[in-house]
Amino acid sequence: MTATDRTARVCVVGAGSSGLAAAKNLAERGIDADVLEREDDLGGNWNYGKPYARVYRSTRMISSKPFTQFPDFPFPAEYPDYPHHAQVLAYLRAYAEHFGVAERIEYHTPVARIEPAGDAWEVTTGAGETRRYGAVVVANGHNWSPKTPAYPGTFTGETMHSADYRTPHVFDGKRVLVVGGGNSGCDIVVEAAQHGARAFHSTRRGYWYMPKYILGRPSDQVGDTLLKLGVPLAVRRVIGSVSFRLLVGKPGKNGLPKPDHRLFETHPVVNSLLPYYVGHGDVAPKPDIASFEGRTVRFTDGTAEEVDLIVFATGYHIEFPFLDRAHLNWVDGRPRLFRNVFHPEGDTLFVAGLIQPDSGQFGLVHWQTRAVALFLDAARRGTPAAEAFRRRKRAWNEDLGHGIRYKASTRHYLEVEHWSYRNGLRKLCRQLQAGLPPDVPARSSATEAEALARV
Repeated sequence: MTATDRTARVCVVGAGSSGLAAAKNLAERGIDADVLEREDDLGGNWNYGKPYARVYRSTRMISSKPFTQFPDFPFPAEYPDYPHHAQVLAYLRAYAEHFGVAERIEYHTPVARIEPAGDAWEVTTGAGETRRYGAVVVANGHNWSPKTPAYPGTFTGETMHSADYRTPHVFDGKRVLVVGGGNSGCDIVVEAAQHGARAFHSTRRGYWYMPKYILGRPSDQVGDTLLKLGVPLAVRRVIGSVSFRLLVGKPGKNGLPKPDHRLFETHPVVNSLLPYYVGHGDVAPKPDIASFEGRTVRFTDGTAEEVDLIVFATGYHIEFPFLDRAHLNWVDGRPRLFRNVFHPEGDTLFVAGLIQPDSGQFGLVHWQTRAVALFLDAARRGTPAAEAFRRRKRAWNEDLGHGIRYKASTRHYLEVEHWSYRNGLRKLCRQLQAGLPPDVPARSSATEAEALARV
């Protein structure tokens, strides 16, 4: 089958938050894009009820509005500090409409295969159509392919992954074990405590469970104030540890397992309710699972519990099933890309949103995709900035933790310290902008105020 020639355009895979940002920033540089989306609607993970969405009914953002929103499209002022998933989806719809992205999306168009074709890429859709694009931005997300650990023995009760969890009615009358200490695991075990007969929480280690508010302000805003002031990491650790003891309790003495690492060395868990329910005896912390024997779960500390339902909140595999790993410089279980975006050698394949930040994601992806658009524009114009960047990404050796040494875990494969990561991307954008004309004004069918009013 002959490929349709679209080499003057860019293919964006996915119409979630990252895909929308990519299409918008490309358009501002005068670069046309097709956004291919397998679902019948935009929003990706934030579109509750869609087959590949991973939010549950009660999901809210764990980062506050200022550190989540796109920098050129703020959340409505009337939104709460931590918006609900329905509000986030409405916000993404308004963003797509305001910047003219909605009209670029092709729904019911899954991508089956992406292969190099000389200086271009051949993209084959699920319907068998093949198109040739000049560049590809992969933005299909990395929180969709469930990862479930294996344990000795056989469990004969019910099991599910948090990817399939939606409402707490599944806990009614049951003894529930939630496995995993991330934000989803903590949220879900609290709902199990509220609706089930008994709730247990198994984690491999203790974590720093930070409250959502410190001194009446969202905790991430307090943390960013310290970063803005240039407070050294060691001092921020002391301040954070003291705040934790005052607001949550001394680690290991408040009913929660003691962390085996320093503050900031694991992805932040923001949850005010877990310590509350642990303190009231409604959630029983447990160590890692040792084995299964029917409905009996044995733990590494020698204790055992009878369980009706296990929820594995154990994360996701990094997968791009339509793209050979060789094309993304895959090393040690993950793509190794400059800034987690740019291939060290290739100049026409990018990944947007392949990060796990310690703050909100949308704003960081804005700068990622702006850098992609600026680089493509600079490359087609042959500017010195484009060549300088090629040399830089080929020789990269970067510390995305900005001095933080994360615990060795697949959970931290994509972890970035948001403050230095964002500043680095903004600096990169300024460098790539050198010698380029101003942005092309984004098309819009409404003013920003009107778009926000519809959210």
